[in-house]
Amino acid sequence: MITDKLVNAIRFLSVDAVEKANSGHPGMPLGMADIAEVLWRDHLKHSPKNPNWFNRDRFVLSNGHGSMLLYSLLHLCGYNLTIQDLKDFRKLKSKTPGHPEFGITEGVDTTTGPLGQGIANAVGMALTEQILSRKINTASLKPIDHMTYCFLGDGCLMEGVSHEAMSLAGVLKLNKLICFYDSNGISIDGKIDPWYQDDIALRCKSYGWHVIDNVDGHHRAEINSAIEEAKLSDKPTMIVCKTSIGYGAGDKQDSEASHGAALGEQAITALRKNLDWPYAPFEIDKAIYDSWNAVEKGTAFEKEWDDLCEKFSELEPEKFNLMQRLIKGEMPENFDNDFNKFIEKISSNSDSLATRKSSQIVLEFLQANLPELIGGSADLSGSNNTYTKHSIDINSNDDGNYIYYGVREFGMNAVMNGMALHGGVIPYSGTFLVFMDYGRNAVRMAALMGIRVIFVFSHDSIALGEDGPTHQPIEHLTTSRSTPNMTTWRPANLAETAVAWKEALSKTNGPTSIILSRQNLAPFATKELEQLKIGGYFVTKKNDATVNLIATGSEVSLALEAEKLLTTDGIKCNVVSVPCLENLLSNKDRYNEIFSSSTTNIVIECGHPNSWYKHTQNVIGIDCFGESGKGKDLMDHFGFTPEKITNKIKQMI
Repeated sequence: MITDKLVNAIRFLSVDAVEKANSGHPGMPLGMADIAEVLWRDHLKHSPKNPNWFNRDRFVLSNGHGSMLLYSLLHLCGYNLTIQDLKDFRKLKSKTPGHPEFGITEGVDTTTGPLGQGIANAVGMALTEQILSRKINTASLKPIDHMTYCFLGDGCLMEGVSHEAMSLAGVLKLNKLICFYDSNGISIDGKIDPWYQDDIALRCKSYGWHVIDNVDGHHRAEINSAIEEAKLSDKPTMIVCKTSIGYGAGDKQDSEASHGAALGEQAITALRKNLDWPYAPFEIDKAIYDSWNAVEKGTAFEKEWDDLCEKFSELEPEKFNLMQRLIKGEMPENFDNDFNKFIEKISSNSDSLATRKSSQIVLEFLQANLPELIGGSADLSGSNNTYTKHSIDINSNDDGNYIYYGVREFGMNAVMNGMALHGGVIPYSGTFLVFMDYGRNAVRMAALMGIRVIFVFSHDSIALGEDGPTHQPIEHLTTSRSTPNMTTWRPANLAETAVAWKEALSKTNGPTSIILSRQNLAPFATKELEQLKIGGYFVTKKNDATVNLIATGSEVSLALEAEKLLTTDGIKCNVVSVPCLENLLSNKDRYNEIFSSSTTNIVIECGHPNSWYKHTQNVIGIDCFGESGKGKDLMDHFGFTPEKITNKIKQMI
């Protein structure tokens, strides 16, 4: 048994915290402590006193159930994480939640727990380093130059999202990505052989990765040698580490018994004896702390980088200023004014356009002005209209800004999360709205972390037509609007689409979904351009109206047609567009005007009505799946024509 006190400090801090909480996963920290010690003490470039230092190496704990491993490392290295914080593991509002959470604990680079997404985040981080280094660095000066390291386990590799992301990483040759596979052969249900026998080394080689197989995960020299070799590769590297889950814990070693529950007094007694650990719970000798402390080394790393940046600013002032702006996440000078002028210019557009096309028109402007805007699509670039004349394939150009993700919706979304977490870029992606489900958990994670990711979802209703119910979203708008911290825009014309993009870029504390139509929409004048960001406005307004027709997206023009028919019958209506319900809800005055107590308020939306029932009981929507047929025929079949909408409105009032 290894009795190195520096390694065992990780093990016992982790075990003691799990035991005190009577909840957690002690087996992984016991098994991966040796790998962590070598990486964090001899290779990881970081600064405990400045956890957000931009050129630090990124570290992702994809097997996030082993969170106490990371918390122990952060504490020992000198981050702002005290022994009391470790004792508060898994307590309400503590700095040590049950799985690592971005923004809660200093030094945690991403929220992990849903297995497989951590490795996908790591791919996004390594990709962003590659993008920025190509954009900023020169042959002699490299201010963007850091690694991304990732720990992962069997569960991460069983999840399909790992395949999607790792396959992409191989194609993109992300050589600054180094992963450590904790190959211990155990998951919650026991020994994995009966249900999981993948040859991981062969699998990674097929992706185009460099593989270092059969590394003894408890042998310091082997681990160190593997890392040194990985750094020299021109490919991403997978280091397959053979480890023992629950290392040293008596009968619970190499058993699922150490995976997801506190070890118990008997096993901890055996552990202390086996690893020759003489200290009481949470007790760490000063000499151990001194050996682990990384503050001085981190400060030196930063000083070296600051000196490099000073030289860079003198020799490459334009690139230096760009780098500083990207790091700070600021928009270019005069960008807001230029964008407002662009919106004013296009607001008078009278062409019949699908909002997916409107989005492309806006993107033409944005990509010409924002080098940090990095787009992509899951094999639907021409359908989502996410590709513009300013788009450049990441693979074919050092200044690329567009990623062909292939049919990898989940991987795409999780990779984008990693890109946003890394910083310096603003990622956006496209797929059909119905395929949000493929990557739904990564959409949720973006919202949970509060990061700026822009999801473009086109083909937003049954109106897409012949592809049928498999491709026609029904419940998806409701799902998006029900996600905390998500902002959902469903624009109805070019002006609304431009404002949706402007608001998405402005929102730095959460993701945005922009929901777009496949079919052309009839144009209408947008009179309240300045107030579009409120999220709801009157397209037409009569002082003596008795009905407010409230619609989104493609149904706004439908509501305008219905208004004309109702007027001939003596029913006076206002037509309201609500492109963003979340923004509207934050403006009480406008909300109360739209959902007025003095009018009959009727919502028209070609999707599930559940988003609207707390605002009005009068909703014209669809609560069943779609059909195959031409879009126009389906709209008639489901009652979304001016005549049929008018009849429904008459029944309601």
